[in-house]
Amino acid sequence: MHRAIPILERVLALCQAANIPPWPILTSSLGAAYSLSGRVVEALPLLEQAVAHANTVGLLANQPLFTAYLSQGYLRAGRWEEATQRAQRGLALARADKTRGWEAHALHVLGDIARHRDPLNFEQAETYYHQALGLADELGMRPLQAHCYLGLGTLYATTGQPEQARAGLSAAIELYRGMEMQFWVPLAEATLAQVR
Repeated sequence: MHRAIPILERVLALCQAANIPPWPILTSSLGAAYSLSGRVVEALPLLEQAVAHANTVGLLANQPLFTAYLSQGYLRAGRWEEATQRAQRGLALARADKTRGWEAHALHVLGDIARHRDPLNFEQAETYYHQALGLADELGMRPLQAHCYLGLGTLYATTGQPEQARAGLSAAIELYRGMEMQFWVPLAEATLAQVR
């Protein structure tokens, strides 16, 4: 994230200097990076812009992904209803277009939303994560597999299921390390260290 943000910011600045509207993949990617790094206030306008611009120019192929990123941004901002509505919209778009990879992403986001709800919706979170993981396994989407295992491990840790938590978190750590996704390893390890 921390290496990607300066590059994406530079490209955005170049677009703005040349008076070229930035393509939605740029604003969505930068918004997602901001969101993941805790810069949610900066992320949301970019994520909203990506979804709106994609609709305006008819760029529908990646719309489920842009919508999932926006949903994650709303989740991090604590805007539960908007997060849920956007994730469900992304899931509907993905299913209508038969884009199973984007469907898996939307299911993962819905799992995250259910896990963060107060009160926690355990059954719904677990179901969404397993559905996302099943598609990710089938499609060979290893980063998403790792995220699903992290979500499941965290869910089980939160609900007092240490064996399942350790299994999920260990699987996530192994996948993250194998893909050299170092941003995620400390988060998964810190959660695993708290499992009793």
